[in-house]
Parts: sequence; C-alpha cells; structure tokens
Amino acid sequence: MNKKERVIAAIRGDVPDHVPVGFSLHFPRTAKTVEEDLKFHLDFFRETDTDIIKIMNENLVPDFGEIRTPDDWNKIPALSLNDSFMLNQIELVKRIMDQADSDAFSLGTLHGICASAIHPIEARYGYEAVRELQVTHFRENKKPMIEAWKRIADCMANLAQKYIELGVDGVYYAGLGAERRYFTDEEFAECIETFDKQILQAVKEAGGYTFLHMCKDGLNMQRYASYKELSDVVNWGVYEAPFSIEEGRKLFGDVTVMGGLANRSGVMVDGSIDELKAASKKLIETYGKRRFILGADCTLPTEIPYERIHAIVEAAREI
Repeated sequence: MNKKERVIAAIRGDVPDHVPVGFSLHFPRTAKTVEEDLKFHLDFFRETDTDIIKIMNENLVPDFGEIRTPDDWNKIPALSLNDSFMLNQIELVKRIMDQADSDAFSLGTLHGICASAIHPIEARYGYEAVRELQVTHFRENKKPMIEAWKRIADCMANLAQKYIELGVDGVYYAGLGAERRYFTDEEFAECIETFDKQILQAVKEAGGYTFLHMCKDGLNMQRYASYKELSDVVNWGVYEAPFSIEEGRKLFGDVTVMGGLANRSGVMVDGSIDELKAASKKLIETYGKRRFILGADCTLPTEIPYERIHAIVEAAREI
C-alpha cells in the first residue's frame, strides 16, 4: 500500500499493511509569505514522512472592527474566495499539492464556525473574553450574530469545496464551541452545530473525506454524537476533553479514530526516542489496526523536533 491507500483503508475499516500516521505542527508565526509557509510545510512533510500531509491555515477571517454589541456583528460582510485571506490560502494549497508527495493522503485545515467567528476579534479581547461575548450577544439579540455566522459559514463551505477541487483528499475541520462553560446544549445546536454540519456536508458533497477535530477542554462530547454521520475520522484531546479513546469509540461507533499521544506532555515531549517508539507500538497493540490512525490529540507545538515524529512513523511501520 502507498500512504493514501493506507489512510483510506483505515477510514473504510479495512486492515492496512501498517497503521497510518498523521501529525501536524503550528508552524512559526514568523512566516509572512506564501513562499515561507510553503517551505515550512514541505520541510515538515519530507523530514517526518507521515502518511498524511495536513495543510495548515493561518489565513484567518480578518478584523472588521470592534464588536461590543450584538448589532456590531453587522460589520462582518459577506465573504468570498476572492478575498485576500482566501486567495492566500488557496495559493498555498495549490503550491503544496504541486510539490508534496503525491502518494500521501492530503488534508486542508478549515477552522470551524465558532473559531472562524472568533478570529476577527480574538486579538483584541482574548479567547475567553470573546467566547463570553458570543454567549452574551446570543442571549441579548442573536439575530445579527447568527446572520454574520451564516455569512462566514457560507464562505468556509466554499473553501472546503475548493480544497477538494484542487485535489486535496479531505478537510481537517477544527471544531470548537462545545465547552460546557459557555453555550447550553440548545444554544450550541442552534448557533454552532447547524453551521458545522453545513460545512461538513459541503465537503461530503464535493467528494472529500472529513476529519472532525473537537478542540479545547471541558467538552460535552455528547454534543458531537450526531456529527458521526458526516465524519470519516474523529480526533480530540483525550486528556484535555477529558474523554478516552474507548469512550470515543462507543460514542462514534464505526468512525475511525485518530490520536493516541498527548500533544504537549508525556512521552511525546520528554521521552527518549526508544520510549516514544515503544509507546507508539503499545498504542497500536491496544487499539488494533482497524479504524485507527496514530497521531496526537491535537496539533503539536512548534518545539517538537521532526526526528521524533519520524521515529513514530518508523515504529508504526515495524508492526
């Protein structure tokens, strides 16, 4: 099997020759151009030799001005693939797909509706303050906020379909918003789940695979139970959520799980190479070769050396 065949086998529930491996980094924010982003990606792919090449997306929904009241959400206009932040991401994807390993399984990162609605103002107020602001505005006068989120979701659905059009195999959907301390279950269903599913459906309609990442801590994972119909692979912070892989397999049924290694602690960070390889093999022995992709709970910090990820790839291919 080549890398792409290996990942697709894992998604379909077949037994691959080796458990596929997928990791990604938040590359240094010093990258200011598509050329610099391209180099970071290609260096990472070539040095680690992972089965999955995940194209990051640091081209965020831009700042359209302060949002302090519910009516301020009207400042966010209709967005399109012709906006500069979208054009930059599309150009990066085109160039990576042209130069990266064609046998690898490719993913384009797409920030979910909650994250995408945060990005215009997070730099102004900070994450916690923005999340609290969302809840306050939803409860005071949800109409302007919901309408703005709909405009954002439409653009993200278009970007998802563009990824597939450019030859990317699937979308890594960075879902956000299920923390128990913010929205209620009913509020989550109305202002997050609806748009998450719209975008995931757009991926499926375009013929792409969906990797659902459920981000942050203190999550009510039950809110994602119905997402399994639109998800080919699920990934979450086992220790952060907290929610074990065993619990995840019960919740998501036959959906393939990606993960196993904590991304910012434990053997991934401070273990020796031998310990890291042993831990990787142990995970494969524990969870088997069906419907499992070895990776991290979440995107890795930039200080993880490439050779450590390559050691995990080697370990997986030895079993």
